[in-house]
Amino acid sequence: MLSYFLFIIGFFLLVKGADWLVDGASSLAKKTGISTIVIGLTIVSFGTSMPEFVVNILASVKGTADIALGNILGSNIFNILFILGLSMIVRPLIVKNNTIWKEIPLAILAVVVLWILASDVFLDNAFTAILSRADGMVMILFFLIFLYYIMSIRHKDVDIGDKTKTFSYPASNMMILAGIGCLVLGGKWIVDGAVLIAESLGVSEALIGLTIVAIGTSLPELATSVVAAVKKNSDIAVGNIVGSNIFNIFWVLGVTSLIRPLPVSSAINADILVVLLATLLLFVFTLTGEKAKLTRRQGIIFVTLYVIYVIYLIIRG
Repeated sequence: MLSYFLFIIGFFLLVKGADWLVDGASSLAKKTGISTIVIGLTIVSFGTSMPEFVVNILASVKGTADIALGNILGSNIFNILFILGLSMIVRPLIVKNNTIWKEIPLAILAVVVLWILASDVFLDNAFTAILSRADGMVMILFFLIFLYYIMSIRHKDVDIGDKTKTFSYPASNMMILAGIGCLVLGGKWIVDGAVLIAESLGVSEALIGLTIVAIGTSLPELATSVVAAVKKNSDIAVGNIVGSNIFNIFWVLGVTSLIRPLPVSSAINADILVVLLATLLLFVFTLTGEKAKLTRRQGIIFVTLYVIYVIYLIIRG
C-alpha cells in the first residue's frame, strides 16, 4: 500500500514541480534579460535530466549497461515522439529560427557522435562494441562546446511577454530548486514502483531500460513541457526537450562511460537509429507545413510513431 501511495504522490510532485520550475525559470529569464530558450536549454533541461543522471550513475556502478544505455536512448525517443508530440497537441509550438538551425542540428550531431563511438563492430571490425572512458571524454568535450554556444546566445531573442509573472531573485531561485527537487523525487518514486512491476513480469533489462525506466525518468520533461505549452511558453517547452536530449548523450552518457565503460549490444544500434530518425523528423517538421511552427497534426504523428516503437520493443523482447 505504501508503494502505491508513493506512486500517486510522485505524480502530484511531478505536476507541482513542473509548475514551479516553469514559473521560476520564466521569472528569472525576464528579470535577468536572458532568453527563455537559453533557460530552457540549461536550467530547465539540466533539472529535468537529473533522474536520468542519477539512474545512469547507479546503473553504471552496478554494471547494468543495458539499463544505462536503454534509459538514455529510451528517454530521448520518449522526449521527442511522445512528450513534444503531446505538447504540440496541447498547443501548437512556435520554434525560433536559432533553434531550427542550431539547437536541433546540435541534437542531431549528438546522436551521430554516439553512433560513431558505439560502432566498434561496424567501423573497426571489433568483436564487441563498447563506450570506453576515452569515448566518455569525447562526449564531455562536446558538452563543453555546447555550453559555450549557449553562453554566446544568452541575450539573443529575449522576448517572454508582458504576461509572465515575475518574482524576486530569491523567490525565483527557490521555485527553480523546489521544482527540480519535486521532479527528481516524484520521478524516483514512480520509477521504483514501475521497475518492481516490470521485474515481477520477468521482462529483460534492456526492455525495462528502454520503456519503464526511460519513461519514468522522462516524466519531469513531460510535466515541464506540457505545463510550458499550456502557459504558451514554447521556448521552454521545446528548449527543455532539445536541451535534455543533448544533456543525456553528451553529459549523462559521457560521465557514465567515465565511471565504467559500457558494452553496447547489437540491438542498441537500432534504438540509436530511432533516436536519429526522430530528431531528423523534428527538424523536417520545423521546415514544412506552417514554417517555424509545430502543429497538432504533427504532434499526432509523433505520438503514433511512439506507440508503434513501443509495440516493436515488446515484440523484440
